[in-house]
Amino acid sequence: MGRLAIFVDGGYVDRLAEDEFGIRCDYGKLSETITQEIRSRSLEPIDRLRTFYYHCLPYQSATPTLEEACRYGQAQRFYQVLGRLPKFEVRLGRLAFRGVDGSGNPIFQQKRVDLLLGLDFALLAGKQQISHAAVVSGDSDLIPALEVAKREGISVWLVHGPRRSRRNGMPTFASELWDTADERLEFDSALAAAVKRP
Repeated sequence: MGRLAIFVDGGYVDRLAEDEFGIRCDYGKLSETITQEIRSRSLEPIDRLRTFYYHCLPYQSATPTLEEACRYGQAQRFYQVLGRLPKFEVRLGRLAFRGVDGSGNPIFQQKRVDLLLGLDFALLAGKQQISHAAVVSGDSDLIPALEVAKREGISVWLVHGPRRSRRNGMPTFASELWDTADERLEFDSALAAAVKRP
């Protein structure tokens, strides 16, 4: 029996779900939908080993405002609930404050998320713990991890957004990442309807 691991960039999915389809994503449904789609296209039975979810807690200053503390607490509760789903693991990076832009808006940058995802992906592939991997991301920084997995004989799936954003016409994923994957599954309106949170 084949074994599947799913690697979800939570920030990427949140942006896709909200910006492209106007929904909030139910990550349990997303995991199950991806698993079922890969099973339907595979020649062997496949069991899902685990879904890994990567994101950051919201930024909180040294002396947090009431709004920061509330947003931070809500995110903590959400990640705790997510981590209790069957075969789910939440991996958190951190959000770094990088100053303000010309309009006075704060600039934040995710740290460690791509590295955590890439390390988990490469380790599971290198230890032959999985035969299939699905990566839900659009980031070209993950290409080396995908290449390592493919060299280990892992079938690599990319779950990606539309080629161009409906909102601004920009690509929703790196074309090099799309080229590197063995198989692809688009996060389209049908998938969005299947994973919509009530």
